[in-house]
Amino acid sequence: MAPHEALAPYIDWLFLVVTGAIAWHAIRFRDETGAIDGVRLLFGCIAAVFFLKVLFEDILGVTRF
Repeated sequence: MAPHEALAPYIDWLFLVVTGAIAWHAIRFRDETGAIDGVRLLFGCIAAVFFLKVLFEDILGVTRF
């Protein structure tokens, strides 16, 4: 087994934590007046897609994209 293959599960979990935090913050963000920010919402949704891709493909092994 190559050294980078041994670290792959840890990198996947780290990626899930980071993208999950970004998605959670960006999708739920509201400014002082309660309005949503479209750019943060867009990038939060993109982060959520990558989160789900890594979760279902690399961690759970349910599907291949």
